[in-house]
Amino acid sequence: MLRELRTFIAVARHGTFANAGAHIGLTQSAVSAQIQRLESELGFALFDRTGRSARLNTAGRETLALAEELVVLYERIGHQGLDIQGAGMVRIGAIASAQATFLADAIAAFRAELPGCRVRMVPGVSLNLLGQVDAGEIDIAVMIRPPYALPAELEWRPLLQEPFELLAPAAMAGSDWRDAIARAPFIRYDRASFGGRLVDQFLRKQRITPQEAIELDELEGIEQLVARGLGVGLLPRMLGGGARPPGVTALPLGDDTFYREVGLVERARHSRQPVASRLADHIREAAQAMVASDQSDQA
Repeated sequence: MLRELRTFIAVARHGTFANAGAHIGLTQSAVSAQIQRLESELGFALFDRTGRSARLNTAGRETLALAEELVVLYERIGHQGLDIQGAGMVRIGAIASAQATFLADAIAAFRAELPGCRVRMVPGVSLNLLGQVDAGEIDIAVMIRPPYALPAELEWRPLLQEPFELLAPAAMAGSDWRDAIARAPFIRYDRASFGGRLVDQFLRKQRITPQEAIELDELEGIEQLVARGLGVGLLPRMLGGGARPPGVTALPLGDDTFYREVGLVERARHSRQPVASRLADHIREAAQAMVASDQSDQA
């Protein structure tokens, strides 16, 4: 029932089953099935369905307020005193680049402070992670900043910025990035992802129409394709991520450099676990340490 209530809240916020599903990582049919189960259990309809929209009816509006209270109360159950006892579990979502770098240090420091608290790591892409925090399925998420405002119940904590550069086969070392992108096939960072949208915006701003060849969301996969001479790609230089693979050169964008912001999404303070806040603090400290180390290496 709790999962259905969270999905109901998402539909009420986002206006359609499709939009709600996009924010919480479910298909439209899955959202519809959950709402039908909830309405069957309650014994009354929650929405006036008109076309693609789902508008709350009178009963739905009254139920929404109660559903939000129930979800908040459930999240508080068992969390009183957790910051003192160091017990319980924190569910954290993270993009792949964070898992491989500063997040490991953060979890190590957190476990040293609160060894009785378990950590569950949930991998995913930023869009899905944002929806999972919003739905209460995970407590916090390390992800790329979305290109739109967060829901009012969520808060954004910036951690670091990563500059984009053009990855090209080693034979193109020393080339001007504009010349390289004009000459070679383009391997695109998936435009459905938050980072890929930044690339798309950059290309449109620069009035560049690349020779589209391959599109994918996995950054390491793009690096390997470039290493095999299949084209060039615009990717962020991941801080703490180590050197690029053999056969790849990075061409700086100079004054045209743009960035992706990596940060932490948390629930509003009134519904946040104390132990989740402690882990968030350790994540921020670990990210700051990695940025300082990277700046020292670059100096």
